[in-house]
Amino acid sequence: MSTKNYLKKISVWDADAARHILSRSLFGFTKDDVTFALTKTLDDFVDNYLLLDLAEPAAPQYNGADWVTLPHNVTNQPSYTNWFRSMIYWWYNLMLTQGYSLREKMVLFLHNHFVSEYGTVQIPQLIYIQNKLFRQYAFGNFIDLTKKVTIDPAMLIYLNGNVSTGSSPNENYARELQELFTLGIGNYTEDDIKNMALALTGWQVNGGSLTSFFNQSRWANKSKTIYGKTGNYTYDQAVDLIFTEKPIPASEFLCRKLYREFAYYEPNTDYVTQLAVVMRNNNFNLKPVLSTMLKSEYFHSVDIRGARIKPPVEFLLSSLKQLGITYSNNDLPNYIRAIADSLQQTLFNPPDVRGWEGQRKWISTITYPNRNVYTDALVNGKTYNSVSYKMNVLVYARSYPSSEKAVQFIEDVTKQLIQFPLSQARKDSLLSTMLDGTAVENWTTYSPGADTRLQKFFKALMRLPEFQLS
Repeated sequence: MSTKNYLKKISVWDADAARHILSRSLFGFTKDDVTFALTKTLDDFVDNYLLLDLAEPAAPQYNGADWVTLPHNVTNQPSYTNWFRSMIYWWYNLMLTQGYSLREKMVLFLHNHFVSEYGTVQIPQLIYIQNKLFRQYAFGNFIDLTKKVTIDPAMLIYLNGNVSTGSSPNENYARELQELFTLGIGNYTEDDIKNMALALTGWQVNGGSLTSFFNQSRWANKSKTIYGKTGNYTYDQAVDLIFTEKPIPASEFLCRKLYREFAYYEPNTDYVTQLAVVMRNNNFNLKPVLSTMLKSEYFHSVDIRGARIKPPVEFLLSSLKQLGITYSNNDLPNYIRAIADSLQQTLFNPPDVRGWEGQRKWISTITYPNRNVYTDALVNGKTYNSVSYKMNVLVYARSYPSSEKAVQFIEDVTKQLIQFPLSQARKDSLLSTMLDGTAVENWTTYSPGADTRLQKFFKALMRLPEFQLS
């Protein structure tokens, strides 16, 4: 094991560090956000803003009606598509309006970790209940969350726990619990899966009341041996065994996934090992782990900054926030939902139990052009359901003190909107695009045609491969 301290706190808290931490923590940020972050110390900003525990948000509605508490029944099913989409719009809005909290990024991480698919569950209320659970535990105790997920109604349906009985145990959840949710392949045996499945039996879903309940008669009331320990284990005792008997692989497995999500897609083994110690020392509470990671010198290194491909939802929403485009109804979210589908990320519907693989999987000969179509539309103006959304290029440009100094303006805008350092050749090309034949010394946002030149510039900037990175 390396003797290097990978968790050493960063020594320089400056604009570059602030932009990096904001880009990984939020669904988009502005110049004002960078300025605000730098009015705080690193410790204060991370612990009292990014990791702030927020109140539970109001539930989603459709046409002004609260549907999430309605029972699941046949008469409601024609409304399910509308309810499901209203839930997506609701989550988009939370992602954009949660201030400086990392919470929604963590909710999305947990959604892609403890995977369920709406296409399988097919009850929007249960998907909402699960999403609410992830929000409740976003910075909380991972052991407790794992127990809650194990008997969560959506998960019971998705991985067949609701049909698992002592006489006929279903092994689907027991397998994924260990392979994908807590330990990873190689840290359990087939017998561990079989005995874990026995311990998890007895839980069913009451669709009418939207709850899960324990049916003693369906539970395997007998001895089970898991990780070499024998007892008549219940579901929560079996989950505890994962973290008491396999604490090192469990902590390293989770820290590796956190690293892949927030730092880099190829984990640094030494960093993960050291971060896992923090997790074990804090009894699998997530907040201390996140705090340590976000402040660490290695997390802020040049190898990490600008090296993560933005997932589609983050790409779409962060572009709105960065460019100052707002909305007041569901027309734009509906358009974003359709684009997100084309970019292969439909919220609440990951492709399978492994979730979205991310990083290079996000970019293809189909999805990259679709990203460009979206950003072009934000600059040119997009009309959807007779409502127009368009970036005001002149107002945005003039928000920079350097707006009338072409070379410095290119420098300032690219540093704000792109996390990966641009080459001088890239900057020169963008400058040429913006000037569009105008002499650099004659550049001004007040000249005729400046708005057209700026539109060309912003479209070219957001078409760059570097704009896809955070």
